[in-house]
Amino acid sequence: MTTTSATSGIAGNTSSYNISSSADSSDSLTSTSSSDIQDRFLKLLVAQMNNQDPMNPMDNAQMTTQIAQINTVTGIQTLNDTVKSMAAQASASQMLQAGSMVGRNVLTEGNTLAIDGTTAVGAVDLASDATDVKVQVSSGSQLIDTVDLGALKTGQHGFSLDASGYPTGSALTFKIVATGAQGAVTSTALTRDTVDAVGTDSTGALTLNLQNAGTTPYKQIHSVL
Repeated sequence: MTTTSATSGIAGNTSSYNISSSADSSDSLTSTSSSDIQDRFLKLLVAQMNNQDPMNPMDNAQMTTQIAQINTVTGIQTLNDTVKSMAAQASASQMLQAGSMVGRNVLTEGNTLAIDGTTAVGAVDLASDATDVKVQVSSGSQLIDTVDLGALKTGQHGFSLDASGYPTGSALTFKIVATGAQGAVTSTALTRDTVDAVGTDSTGALTLNLQNAGTTPYKQIHSVL
């Protein structure tokens, strides 16, 4: 440990303070806990008082201002620590609750048909009422079927198609063509997938590991079936 001493004084009044350099002091300088911040402030304040100019000492107003400032900083840091702790607890609770979704089917954005025996399953989310909705099924780049779903209201709708005549061995995709009184209706194709596991990303946000789509943010899940 290296120690440096400094002495100042007038009319025989002397004071000294020590500045230590070590691994422990280095750690304390980088610590951000409220108690460590307050401890560093008090040490600096004592050093400042010990080494102030006796002919021009710090007045009470200055000292009160500095104490008020450290109280404010300490309070903010304490609040930050509390919020971080609450966020960690909420994330852990969310993970436990999400665990019940493993093995469940969900709807997420995508245009791949899920095959269940001889039935192809998908869904669509309509931005407004549609007087005519059609599902166009493709195998690769080839259109193999068009199914009329008729008129549908705004919102989410699932559909099932007879897939007994569809080719096997490759993924089947679909496209929604919807029209309304004002022309084309905006639609979002939804695909059915299965939750294999749950987790979190680098920011702590909940993610689902889907059987086909892989890791997917929970916010992209439209429905749990």
